Amino acid sequence: MYSNEKYSNEKIIPGTIIAGPELEPIKGYICVNKGIITEIGEERTHSTNIIAPCFVNAHTHLGDSVFKDPPLGKISGFQIQKDLDVLVKPPNGLKHKILRETPYTTLIKCMRKSLLDMIETGTCAFADFREGGVVGVAALNKALEGLKLHSMVLGRPTEPELPLQVVLAEVKRILLRSTGLGMSGANDLDLELLEEIATYTKQHKKFFAIHAGEKDTSDIEKALSLEPDLLIHLTNATKRDLEHVADAKIPVVVCPRSNLITGAGMPPIAEMLEAGIRVAAGTDNVMLNSVNMFAEMEFMSKVFSIEDRQVFKICTLNGSFVMGPGSTGSIQKGNKANLMILNGSSNNLAGIKNPISGITRRARPDDILSVLHS
Repeated sequence: MYSNEKYSNEKIIPGTIIAGPELEPIKGYICVNKGIITEIGEERTHSTNIIAPCFVNAHTHLGDSVFKDPPLGKISGFQIQKDLDVLVKPPNGLKHKILRETPYTTLIKCMRKSLLDMIETGTCAFADFREGGVVGVAALNKALEGLKLHSMVLGRPTEPELPLQVVLAEVKRILLRSTGLGMSGANDLDLELLEEIATYTKQHKKFFAIHAGEKDTSDIEKALSLEPDLLIHLTNATKRDLEHVADAKIPVVVCPRSNLITGAGMPPIAEMLEAGIRVAAGTDNVMLNSVNMFAEMEFMSKVFSIEDRQVFKICTLNGSFVMGPGSTGSIQKGNKANLMILNGSSNNLAGIKNPISGITRRARPDDILSVLHS
């Protein structure tokens, strides 16, 4: 429908191609054979297609798909914007209470809806912090069955207050079924326990990620001491904190829309980039935000003093800093074809002069003509 067939397994897609690691617009065509980009040609074309790399949603909490409309004012006498713990801190935050009460089949059904929404809105890969221990990880793996999405499933133990050997036994079961662990924060558990968990995870060659600096700076140094593979948020990080993160070469995932809603503040993205930190983006809690990365990208473009090309890269190619090079990639010969083809003549995009700025500032899911996942 959106491409010509050259051979039985090859598609030729004309348009403006957002090509290479520097996302340079090229007018021409792209050939895709069996999910691999086999050729990119420059030539005059009348096609108004815009061919762009897919999104990587580098931080989600998909279990929250069971609760998409929390009250944004008071909860049990607390303001969400003034007490984030009431909403999300384990084990008694509102989301955790709801997750414990949600039937397993309902959890799977709701998460699958969000996964399908990701596909429809141009996302090819995601990283999820999966609550609920082994059961939570199993539910997400079940929801993923048959879907072409590159996933990083990061579980966490359900009862960290139990004896260490019991906790590590649960961690072992989680690691057998997941990519690694995604912990809530260094202030939420005893630091010695976290050190044991982090060490155990690395010994099993699995990924270890943790939230840090979302409410304040008190847990950043602790999180860094665990030598994580990934940090989430750093909303309140100081310049010195950012220098330490950069020195440790740890990627950071920012979630600006979520931070706005919870009143955590705005992450210092420009300062992170200046410090040399590798930055990706995620939509965070599904109860507060949809998994639509167009919305995250537009918000970031209009609120932060960051060039549009950099914003687009944060939401797409930079996801490989988190999930590995196989999860996404620039549009160049030999790479996997994880592409979204946008309608450059849609009522929304018609008239844009700069395709990078046009997509970053105003594109929407309804501008998508087709999505290719490899």
